[in-house]
Amino acid sequence: RLQSGDVIGIFNMDSTMIEEAAECGLRSYYIMLGAMNGYDIKGNLLAYEGTFGVGYSVMSFSTEESRQDVYQQLIKEKEERIRKKKENEDTYVKLARESLAYYLLHGEYMNIPPYITNEMRKIKRGVFVSLQQEGSLRGCVGTIFPTKENVAEEIIRNAVEAGIYDPRFAPVEEGELEDLDFSVDVLTEPKQASIGELDPKKYGVIVRSGSKLGLLLPDLEGVDTVEHQIDIALQKGGISSDENYSIEKFEVVRHR
Repeated sequence: RLQSGDVIGIFNMDSTMIEEAAECGLRSYYIMLGAMNGYDIKGNLLAYEGTFGVGYSVMSFSTEESRQDVYQQLIKEKEERIRKKKENEDTYVKLARESLAYYLLHGEYMNIPPYITNEMRKIKRGVFVSLQQEGSLRGCVGTIFPTKENVAEEIIRNAVEAGIYDPRFAPVEEGELEDLDFSVDVLTEPKQASIGELDPKKYGVIVRSGSKLGLLLPDLEGVDTVEHQIDIALQKGGISSDENYSIEKFEVVRHR
């Protein structure tokens, strides 16, 4: 892409591919390309070495003045992606996003808005709200069992908890809202289970030992085996694998 001068393509590279490639210099390229904004560029690869799995390259660039402002084009593309994302959000995700935005603006929890369906006003379920930013977790808080009068109130509360009060992360700021991807998991009632009945893609898991409890949602990236799922849940609950513990499974309806 550098050789062809595809600057927009570099900025829009897939985040999963970037992570799997274990890149270590991409942000330096962003800075360099930003300094050359307003020019058409062509790269000339002079040398490349892939020693011990680490790549080293030398490249020269030729530049020509251009009327194209790549920065402004990237901003417009981002705004269009955000617009389409919001258009395609279902009611559960829309409510989670609006709840966090309202709290950041007013410092209090919002009331249930008029567009919420009767079903969401009637049913009671545990709910987890997860936030991601550029493919990385930015907050996740939820309730195994319902603590509010209905699913709508559960979402309103847990969206704020995930964005502001997850102790693993700094509170979300208003300027980050547009960059966040929200997901809402509505839980079924947990049931006792054996290890043989688990499936990390289909079922979430709860492990209990005395007053200690660990939970892991289903179908998470990188969690492909029952053993891995149990290990993570035990770690989250502060439970040793040598302790006696019970296992429960549950399903979720995931809204994105």
